[in-house]
Amino acid sequence: MIVTVNGKEKKLKAGSTLKTAIAGETYVKGSLISVHLSEEKVVTETSDFEIETEAGTMVMRLNDSPLAEMWRSKVAQSIAGANARWVTHDIAAFGSFPTDLEVSRETFHYRVYDCFFALGGFDNHTTYIMVARDNHSGSYGAGHGLIGRITVGRHILDKIREGDRIIGVRPLMSETSTENVVVTDDLSFRLDDGYRVETSVSVKLDPASPEASEHVLVLSSQGFIRATDATGSFVSCSDDLDVQIPAENIAIRDAGAVAVRNSGIGTGRLFFYKEKRQLSPGHTSAGNITQGAAILSRAKAGDVFAVTTDPPRALSVGMTQAEGAKFLEAAGIKQIRTGDVSDGAIIAEQSPERTMQALKDGEVETFGVPRDRVFRIKLTDSDPASNMYFRKITGLSHKPVGTLKVQFTFEGLPMVTFYGDEMRGKNLYPQDPFKKSKRGDIGLTNQARPHHGLIGIRLKDSKEYGPTGEEPYGTNIIGKFVDDLDRLMDGLEEDATVYVTEADL
Repeated sequence: MIVTVNGKEKKLKAGSTLKTAIAGETYVKGSLISVHLSEEKVVTETSDFEIETEAGTMVMRLNDSPLAEMWRSKVAQSIAGANARWVTHDIAAFGSFPTDLEVSRETFHYRVYDCFFALGGFDNHTTYIMVARDNHSGSYGAGHGLIGRITVGRHILDKIREGDRIIGVRPLMSETSTENVVVTDDLSFRLDDGYRVETSVSVKLDPASPEASEHVLVLSSQGFIRATDATGSFVSCSDDLDVQIPAENIAIRDAGAVAVRNSGIGTGRLFFYKEKRQLSPGHTSAGNITQGAAILSRAKAGDVFAVTTDPPRALSVGMTQAEGAKFLEAAGIKQIRTGDVSDGAIIAEQSPERTMQALKDGEVETFGVPRDRVFRIKLTDSDPASNMYFRKITGLSHKPVGTLKVQFTFEGLPMVTFYGDEMRGKNLYPQDPFKKSKRGDIGLTNQARPHHGLIGIRLKDSKEYGPTGEEPYGTNIIGKFVDDLDRLMDGLEEDATVYVTEADL
């Protein structure tokens, strides 16, 4: 059987499962996959009729009157070949043709572009279809006779001359598609011939919004995004609201649009739209969905879906200088090495970091450091707020290598401290006090103490003081320094930069 997976046809054995079909495709364990079983197309006749004349083509939209139904069922098929018999300031009249309309001599008002029946000489054997070229009142023998209005090609009325012929009349058709789709994370789901599978949501990023685009890249850096909210209009992710997003490209949020809130409550919330929403100065365009809309249509809060972006993220931090060179070259970006420029040095910083800016500039500087100057740490999950604070301060929230700037160190001290952010530190609520702070513990000063936000590493065990020198109630322990502390402290000076990572580089 033939199954299409992410736009590529695959020949599979009958009864194959999703697990077999998605082998080698972009997929994240436990994420949603859409399976398109079939597509039903329904073609229906609309209320619009295309009237092609020698002067050009117009579209008439019928009303819901019995006279309009008479046009649809009897007149439209037979009027081809009729001429414009009269063209005046007020009307253009096409005909004639016989009908069984009743004669009426009443006067009625007509608006410009109205279409209506009229009787020549008050005789229904010479019936005409008229189009009002101006607002006016008249008695045309068939009562009001109104059947619709010209909606498209109105300028043709200025070109029509007496004798111009109607070439043809055609009803306009509407085609609607209804897809039968299953969205599942069950890889044992059995497929059938002709099924179409999508394993990820693909996003074409907006080059006019480099900051919002980078936010999408950061949130999807692990290959997936978690839905925190899902409504009939959108799916959103609120996993990083501690960001500043400028008002870049502000656009109408059509179905399939991706946007980031740039102000107010919820700044940083990422939206995937399922329905059209109007332009809002509080939402910056980040891109558009090019694949996987069906996945989002069924996603619920808590669901995970794989995400791919165009372009992919162009960040080389955490790679060696040699690896970074190949990676950047593939993206069309020139590498300028600084710091330790040897092939084996670890790229600790890249400038610029933003993908859209790097692609626009066509080059980046990669600052390298010896591998043994990037130190391993391990953070705990017991206090998400303190954990996120540390990631934000170091940059580990958006890249694999973070930085700490030494605030105070002195030979023989039982700790080393690093600068934090006093304003952000006001939100660090106290944890359960530690009973013993051990060598290598990483901690923060919480809001219970004046120097809230300060970061420290404990160098000696203590039951009285934590990594920043505070008592237990003023300390939040967030993780462990799992590398060589002696190597860290060898020659360390105030204001020095220390590079840390959670990855195995």
